[in-house]
Amino acid sequence: MAFTDYSETFKTIRMRREDGILEMTLHTEGDSLRWGPAAHSDLVQAFLDVSRDRDNLLVILTGAGDEFTGPQIKPDATRAVAKLSTDAWSKLGWESKHLIMNMLDIDVPVICALNGPALRHAELPLLCDIVLASETAAFQDSAHFAGGLIPGDGVHVVFPMLMGANRGRYFLLTGQKIDAPEALRIGLVNEVLPKSQVLPRAWELARQILLQPDLNRRYTRVLLTQHIRRQMQDLLGYGLALEGLGIVQ
Repeated sequence: MAFTDYSETFKTIRMRREDGILEMTLHTEGDSLRWGPAAHSDLVQAFLDVSRDRDNLLVILTGAGDEFTGPQIKPDATRAVAKLSTDAWSKLGWESKHLIMNMLDIDVPVICALNGPALRHAELPLLCDIVLASETAAFQDSAHFAGGLIPGDGVHVVFPMLMGANRGRYFLLTGQKIDAPEALRIGLVNEVLPKSQVLPRAWELARQILLQPDLNRRYTRVLLTQHIRRQMQDLLGYGLALEGLGIVQ
């Protein structure tokens, strides 16, 4: 797999690579990503392609505009979502499984340069090895229970694992929004910086990590994510099955 084979094929992901450091910027028409089917499909394939390209020595994940992902659900929005056919859920459920697992299969360190709020699929930045957050960043799971869905596509693993069982369940059941200072206090992020400094800091850390031998970097990534992969193997399929039961007509 060569960089030219995939780097310009995604509608919602902009890529550039310098000295083996791959920067992936999520966007919708150049501005902040509005989550939807295109982003879902793009990230599944992009994470697979990135993991198969041995010339990627480190990955930086960031977003365009003022938000990382959105939109936030409206407070007065209905909690009843449109039902899907079994065929539609079969595709979406398959993508949901591989979205997480393909990201975890990237065997080089991944740094998140969180440019702003992650209100949809906030588990993705938190699955990175290092999370740098702008002062405007925030986390919310607006797409699942708060939006009328069973939170079974990995968020049921990630948030209780990172926040503790009780705090994680509260977060998922209430649609709680956690701002950057609180995320730093409870250990979701590693640094909080002015927005203009987040991406340069990510590149600084990336170059620092690249001083290590290649196998040190790769095997450390594999080692430090093994417990996450194990929990996903045990619980992701079950969660998606329950989510599917709640949405299939």
